[in-house]
Formats: sequence, structure tokens, C-alpha cells
Amino acid sequence: MLSRSGGFVKQQLYHAVVLQQVCFRASIRGPGCHVSVQRRPGRYRSEGRDEDSMRAVVQRVQRGQVSVAGQLVGEIGTGLVVLVGARHGDGTAQVMQLAHKIASLRIFEDDEGKMNLSALDVGAGILVIPQFTLYADCRRGRRPSFTQAARPDTAEPLIERFVEGLRQTGLAQVETGAFGTHMLVRIDNDGPVTIILDTDIL
Repeated sequence: MLSRSGGFVKQQLYHAVVLQQVCFRASIRGPGCHVSVQRRPGRYRSEGRDEDSMRAVVQRVQRGQVSVAGQLVGEIGTGLVVLVGARHGDGTAQVMQLAHKIASLRIFEDDEGKMNLSALDVGAGILVIPQFTLYADCRRGRRPSFTQAARPDTAEPLIERFVEGLRQTGLAQVETGAFGTHMLVRIDNDGPVTIILDTDIL
């Protein structure tokens, strides 16, 4: 009995360690101890979704601007600076989903100081900065790998669709950086407020 019990405990510990390694989180909900597992993006296929995703870092700002070769190419006042990256396999569905989510995020303060208003509600502008480094893989060594990011000929039209999707929501102003160039970006983060979005888990 001791041998069997010890083997059972070891097996349970093994499964617990494996679960920790492959999961970002486990949520336990309701009767029956139902466990839903969210796995690492890019290594497992999510049910009902394409294998790949689109990722954005959204920052609420008092001012944002982007320059290329010393020339100002985009600028906003109060609004959102959105760093956005695409991964292999992204399509129109992911692009539009992300655009509508960002336009409607309630991260601006109302008269009571609560985050209750969206960029659409307050007439805020959005500055979009293409950034393939959002898909950096740093699991091995000290030099990031960017193989998960979409190739430029795939990523550029996706970013353009994303910008168009934002404009279609009725936002007051949508500015962009210059794809494939070295950009100098100014971000006066207000709060600070920074939100990370991934269509794989929206």
C-alpha cells in the first residue's frame, strides 16, 4: 500500500509540474471543479480559432508622435498609441476584431474619475505603430527570435486593414507610423495605462 500510495503521489506531482509548464493560467469555475486551461500562444491550436493571432499593446496617452528620418509622420493629442504586430496566418477576422475591441475599450475616465469611456466616446485619436518585435521569442539564448512574426509582404497589408478597420469605427483621428522603417516614437503615457491584447485570447 505504501508503494502504491507513493507512486500515486509522484504521478500527481508530475502532472502538476507539467501543467505549470504548459499553461499561462488555470481557472477553476463552478461545481465539479471544472478547469479551463489557456496555453502558450503559438504552440497549441485554440478550439474554434485560427492557429495564429494578432497582438497589440495599447497605451493611453496625453500625446503621441512618430518620426522617420527626422520627419514627423504621425501625431495625436489625447488618445491611444497602439503598437501592433501580426503573425503568420492572420486574416481579416482577426484584424477587424482587434480594431473594434480597441476603439471600444473603456479606458478613459468619466466625470467621476472612473475608467468608463472609450476612444469613441471622448473623441480621442489613435496612433498605430507597426511592431513585429511583439512576437519576439526569448525562450532560448539571449538573442530574440522573430520567426513567429509575419513576413513583411504579409504583415503590411494586414496592418493597413487594421488601420482601415479603426477608421470605419468612426474614430475622430487615426494616424500611423511608416511600415518597415526605423521610427522614433514618442509616447506620453497617461496614468500610466497599458493594455495588452491578443486575438488568440479575446
